[in-house]
Amino acid sequence: MKLSQILQDIRIKYYQPSLDNIDIKDIKISHKDVKDGDLFIAIKGGNFDGNDFINEAFENGASVVFSENDVFDDRVVRVENARSAYAIACKNFFGRACDKLKIVGITGTNGKTTTAFTTAELLRYAGARVGLIGTLGAKIDDKVIDTGLTTPDPYMLHKLFKEMKDKDCEYVVMEVSAHALALNKVDGVNFDMGVLTNITEDHLDFFGNMENYANAKINLFDKNRVKLGVICGDDHYGRGVLLRPKVPVISYGMSDFCDVNAKNIKKSFSGSSFDCECLGEKFDIKTNLVGEYNIQNALASIAVCRSFGVPKELIRLGMSCINQVEGRFNVINMGKSNIVIDYAHTPDGLEKILKTARDLSDNKLVVIFGCGGNRDRQKRSIMGTIATKLADEVILTSDNPRYENPYDIISDIVDGVVKNCKVIENRKEAIRFALDKYKDGQTIVIAGKGAEKYQEINGKKYPYNDFDVVYEYFREKLYLKENAPLKNADIEEEKENDSKQEENIEDFSERE
Repeated sequence: MKLSQILQDIRIKYYQPSLDNIDIKDIKISHKDVKDGDLFIAIKGGNFDGNDFINEAFENGASVVFSENDVFDDRVVRVENARSAYAIACKNFFGRACDKLKIVGITGTNGKTTTAFTTAELLRYAGARVGLIGTLGAKIDDKVIDTGLTTPDPYMLHKLFKEMKDKDCEYVVMEVSAHALALNKVDGVNFDMGVLTNITEDHLDFFGNMENYANAKINLFDKNRVKLGVICGDDHYGRGVLLRPKVPVISYGMSDFCDVNAKNIKKSFSGSSFDCECLGEKFDIKTNLVGEYNIQNALASIAVCRSFGVPKELIRLGMSCINQVEGRFNVINMGKSNIVIDYAHTPDGLEKILKTARDLSDNKLVVIFGCGGNRDRQKRSIMGTIATKLADEVILTSDNPRYENPYDIISDIVDGVVKNCKVIENRKEAIRFALDKYKDGQTIVIAGKGAEKYQEINGKKYPYNDFDVVYEYFREKLYLKENAPLKNADIEEEKENDSKQEENIEDFSERE
């Protein structure tokens, strides 16, 4: 592709027009990956600055370099924002495929994955071809691609858009993290709809304070990014967007004033039902999603699909058929007890699942959780307070400690506890202890990792899955050891191939 095509819509400070006809073979942001004919984009990261490696990039064969710095070399295009230039260059390199798709961007601290999954499924039930991008990876038809992040790197993102367009997808539903917005990952993507689920404390290690974090998410709802906003009216920040909209908006939530709301709600461990009022229409909904917060997520999906013109009859049918999202309030019923596995790793997320479990439980409520290492430390003590106030028994354990000592993380959680709790650092042992002790009708919530298939320790990702630990325990205790079903995750293959392999850790990783 000619450089002149890649430069479309990029804000440039200076370049030599003689570069226009250079053929660009590929786009790279690591000088080590550069080959002959590539474009190298010098990006400043948390640990490294690509500008320090411009000479190495040229030595490796780069034809052109993008940089924000005043580099006096005729082969360098000086751009206003290298990250933004990277995103738009990738869009152009992959044929601007995103402009040919109807894209729904979903942002918020909690609820993005469930809302994205439910929205995509409703559109599929309505007969559309839909691509899905989010925390659980990207999905095109039955093909699932591991992207590693909630919102992929721009190169992978636009490559996915092109593949989805080539597969005749009409819609793409994607999660948009605060990191992606702050780091210009989605610059150049025009969203037909943007959804704001909620904004609660998370990622303050990166953003510094709630104002910066909230503004990053709210920046999605700019007239240059999105055509229609679908905003949760139950959320403090959401109400602020509704009061001062920059784009047309519709509201959803449990509040009567919302354009899409729920009445006559019935909840159980197996699902929910409610009467939906949607933009002046009324219809009843039954769903396998559990809890009030998941009813909110369902309302967001209903609002999006109805705004796209999906008939209410197909919405009713779709909602009744959608399965629970893997790792999001998944209930395993064993005898008298319910075991809940959930991804909740923020104060708001933990509070919601514990309140939901308490509301549905007739007996003691037990929670097992930890906090991730090298992430927002402020939320740890808050989560300790929430857990010990809402649960009868609390077991503190390890999550993804990354480069931190797990006991230091647990100590931060303990700073917020309001009653005695048990500490079992080994997560598998903690779960097995709870399953062994609390088996007479108690509800056991295992929070923090959900469907994750690894545990990250000292820069390596070791095969691990909460579901597998539970299934293994009950196979040993209650069922025949032989001829047992295979484990939930593809753990055995990963153990053989990946247990010794070091994973790459990005400068700015996210977990939303």
